[in-house]
Amino acid sequence: MNHVSSSTPNAATGALLMIAAAVVFAGSNVLQSVLPTPVDYGGFGLSSTGMAFWQYVIASILALPLILRIGFDKLRTRHPLAHQMRAFVSALGVHVFVYGFASGVPIWQMVTLLATGPLFIILGSTILLGERATPVRIIAALMGFAGAIIVSGIGTEGLGWTTFVPIIAAALWAGTDIFTKYLAREEAPETLTISLLVLVTPNHLLILLAVNAFAWLAPNVLPAGIATGFPFALPTGTALWLLLLLGLLTAAAQYLLGIAYKLADATYLQPFGDLKVPLGGLLGWAALGQVPSAWFWPGAALVLGGSMLIFWAEADRRPKLTSLA
Repeated sequence: MNHVSSSTPNAATGALLMIAAAVVFAGSNVLQSVLPTPVDYGGFGLSSTGMAFWQYVIASILALPLILRIGFDKLRTRHPLAHQMRAFVSALGVHVFVYGFASGVPIWQMVTLLATGPLFIILGSTILLGERATPVRIIAALMGFAGAIIVSGIGTEGLGWTTFVPIIAAALWAGTDIFTKYLAREEAPETLTISLLVLVTPNHLLILLAVNAFAWLAPNVLPAGIATGFPFALPTGTALWLLLLLGLLTAAAQYLLGIAYKLADATYLQPFGDLKVPLGGLLGWAALGQVPSAWFWPGAALVLGGSMLIFWAEADRRPKLTSLA
C-alpha cells in the first residue's frame, strides 16, 4: 500500500478540500438543528432519527448521476466488510449527533465538542494505520481538545449528560475517518463517496426501525425527539425544501472528504476540519440567534490556533498547491 503523508504534492490541496468540507458541514449543522427543533421553539418538529434517514436517502438519490457518470465498475471493491463497517459507524454517529440538536444543545457547543475527535483520530490512525503522529500534530490535537473543554463550560456551567452526546459522536466519526483513510489507500474518491452514500441509507433505516421498535416496546424510556410519530413521514412546505438542501450538502461534504483523505494523512487533515467550530458558531448565531457564551471565543481561538500551527509548522515540507485536474 502507498503511504500518503503531508509531504506529498497534493497535501495542500487536501487541506483546502478539508476546509471546503468544513464550510459545507457548518451549513448542514444549521439545518440539522432547526429541523428537529419543536415547532413551539421555532423549528419543524421532525423526528431526529427520521430526519437522518431521509437526509441520506436524498443524498443517495442526488448521487445517482455521479454513479452513472463514473460507471458502475468504480463501485467494485475488495473490502466490502470495511465499507459496511464504515457506513454503520457513520450512520450511528449521525443519529447521536442529531439527537444532541433535538435535545436542545446549541450549535456552537455541539460543534466545538466535536473537536475532541482528533485525539481519537490520532490514536486510531497511529495504532491501526501506522501513520506517524508528529509532536506538532499531537499538540494541535490537544489545543483543539482544550478549546472544546473551554467552550463546553465545564467547571463554570456544570457538566451535564448532554455534554457527552457530541463527544460520543466525535468518537464514532473518528472511526469513520479511520476507515476512510484505510480504504483511500486503494480506493478511488468516487468509490468512497458512492459506497458510503449507498450503504449508509440501509444502516440509517436499520437504526430508525430499531429505535422506533424500542420506543413502541418501551414507551417513555427514550428521550423526546428521537422517535416521534410515524418514522417515515416526510415534512411539507419549507421543511421539505430544507430537508432536500440538507441531503445535497451531505452528498457534497462526503465527496470533498473522500478526495481529501486520498491526498493526505488523516492526522494532518483533521485540524483543518476543526474550522467548522467557529463557522458553526457564527452560522448558528446569524441564522438561529443562538448567541455563543463568552467561553466560545477563547475556545474557538485555541481550535483555530491548532489548525494554523500544523499548517505553518509543516510549511517547509508542503509543496505548492497542485491542480486536481
